[in-house]
Amino acid sequence: MNTQEKTKEILITDSAAKQIARLMEKTGQPEDAMLRITVNGGGCSGFQYGFDFDTQKSATDDIVFEKNGIKVVTDTLSLDFLDQAALDYVSDLGAAGFKIVNPNAVASCGCGNSFSVDMG
Repeated sequence: MNTQEKTKEILITDSAAKQIARLMEKTGQPEDAMLRITVNGGGCSGFQYGFDFDTQKSATDDIVFEKNGIKVVTDTLSLDFLDQAALDYVSDLGAAGFKIVNPNAVASCGCGNSFSVDMG
């Protein structure tokens, strides 16, 4: 029986790709800039997301995802927590910002930038 290992990925919505492009232009990022997403220990739920622009890619540790010509990069450790998560950009009456819809999170705080996972 041949079993294939599922490829880990981050999904990027059209809305998120458009907003990343707008931010890159607004902040004067170089053409090769990518949005880096990291997962770090901390926050009120145990882990927190980090967002930053980066032009460097580690050949051994980073994985790049692309949508409509926009690149999002993360390291393999963060990808373990982000697998199958969707990066979206939402704008409503109260606020606007990036939102990660993460199927691996079992709880998150009100700000949406902190989450916990089932370690069992």
